[in-house]
Amino acid sequence: MREKIRAGDTTLVSNPGHKKRSTKVGRVTPCAPSPETPRLGAHGVTRPTDRSGQKPDVIRVLVAEDHSIVRDGLVAILKQEADMDVVAETGDGQQAAELWKTHRPDITLMDLRMPGLNGVNAIYQIRAANPNARIIVLTTYDGDEDIYRGMRAGAKSYLLKDVRREELFQCIREVHAGRTFLPPAVAAKLAERLPAEELTPRELEVLRLLAEGKPNKLIGAGLAITEVTVKSHVQSLFRKLNVLSRTEAIAVANRRGLLRL
Repeated sequence: MREKIRAGDTTLVSNPGHKKRSTKVGRVTPCAPSPETPRLGAHGVTRPTDRSGQKPDVIRVLVAEDHSIVRDGLVAILKQEADMDVVAETGDGQQAAELWKTHRPDITLMDLRMPGLNGVNAIYQIRAANPNARIIVLTTYDGDEDIYRGMRAGAKSYLLKDVRREELFQCIREVHAGRTFLPPAVAAKLAERLPAEELTPRELEVLRLLAEGKPNKLIGAGLAITEVTVKSHVQSLFRKLNVLSRTEAIAVANRRGLLRL
């Protein structure tokens, strides 16, 4: 059988040399291309891109981390995920708040200790601009006071930097979906902290001077208060920290992260 194609239809001719039999099969219409299917890459399914080159349904992430090696590593692993992309990065807390306002990322990874502005105050600034901002604290500090302050500022999760990458990715996706994500160890420390009374700014000042080894008289002179007032603050510290001595108070303060405030 051989095929003869005319414009507008197809004529099939069989048995060359004999009477020609034609069969109209209709106009030839090019097939529409099928949608691109996801491709399996080294890190899972790579989603198709649209004509602008942007991946659909991607989670846009801002990374705020002052150690450049850590920041570079975070950016690298996040970009390996098909559904995540880093839209901005910085090592400065104030710039983190400004970049958030510029890029409006879906998720912000925020360190607590950064130059310019600490992470907690950066969270407050961002959430003042948008109370629905989704922020994940990623830090080395695991004191219950650090966790409490980060979550009170409005973070949706608190992770330590030794977290496995799979857990980090899970956390980003959970928070992006509108849920809070707390690892069991972090949740336990937060639960321990919640019933505790907060120290006043003056009590924190006294506590720092206690940690420097200064006696009550020098603490009073440094804060321009009487020695009797210093003793009153120390007694209040002992009660709130549930301790009986200065040494124990300093140990508890270090464990809880109070001396970093």
